[in-house]
Amino acid sequence: MEVSSFSAYPTTYLCSSSTELFLRKRVKLPLWNHFSVPISWSKRTAQPLLSKTGRVVHNRNSLKVLCSQEREIPILEARPKLVVRHDLGDYKVAWVCMDEIYDALAERLIPTSAIASNPNAKYIVGLAGPPGAGKSTLASEVVRRINTIWPQKASSFDSQVKPPDVAIVIPMDGFHLYRSQLDAMENPKEAHARRGAPWTFDPLLLLNCLKNLKNQGSVYAPSFDHGVGDPVEDNIFVSLQHKVIIVEGNYLFLEEGDWKDISSMFDEKWFIDVDLDMAMQRVIKRHISTGKPPDVAKWRIEYNDRPNAELIIKSKKNADLVIKSIEL
Repeated sequence: MEVSSFSAYPTTYLCSSSTELFLRKRVKLPLWNHFSVPISWSKRTAQPLLSKTGRVVHNRNSLKVLCSQEREIPILEARPKLVVRHDLGDYKVAWVCMDEIYDALAERLIPTSAIASNPNAKYIVGLAGPPGAGKSTLASEVVRRINTIWPQKASSFDSQVKPPDVAIVIPMDGFHLYRSQLDAMENPKEAHARRGAPWTFDPLLLLNCLKNLKNQGSVYAPSFDHGVGDPVEDNIFVSLQHKVIIVEGNYLFLEEGDWKDISSMFDEKWFIDVDLDMAMQRVIKRHISTGKPPDVAKWRIEYNDRPNAELIIKSKKNADLVIKSIEL
């Protein structure tokens, strides 16, 4: 699916959350029932519309899809909402908007009844981004929304019977090399220290998993046990009823070796763009929450996580859609 393909001219549509009309470009999404996300549209050639960043900003719409300047990749960005958070104390506020991103992405991936009844139909979305970008959260939230909305759309189902889920997540974490495989490497200490780098995964296993899914319609995939620190084989079952599969992981859009073949397996590719320092702050909190001393956590950020993140960010250019992540 070519998310970067647009109709030739801008069209005006009515925003569902407001009576105001906004300028949009319709994203070409041929396989599913989608609604058009309100977007702001700009090109370098449209000089009167450009701000200094090359983006158009409308004050009242909450979701924006902008064009990146390299390959005109759509950028999905929610406008923050200022709300009172009582859990933060009296008069404290927080910016909340990622829910709108989740809603928009879920709505556009809702399969039609015809496709849902086709046992061979599968729509595989690759979701990449650096550590701390929020990939797991976005994938799980979008899938949860799809599985909640789908029974309301599936009029052919008995209202008293819950239809099977049509969406599922396959995390790339399950394709880590086992600790025993790292132990067998030439420099085991370095291998464990750099765990999370591309060469500490098994991309061929992931590639074969995706091929089997496309060819057979169902597959068993591994998960990852963070308590044990190793993958758990065949722990995720993608059935014939699953029509939307989100594969989330760091290196899905790399252009080297088996990673390049993996990237070609996706019907659509999403990249979560996040401020690198903010992402690393999230990761260091994650390390400390798992029991690592603060000094060890900081060392791991500089030695492993940040270099990995810098590599991953270079693959953003291969995405069909960029999603801006914000701090909540």
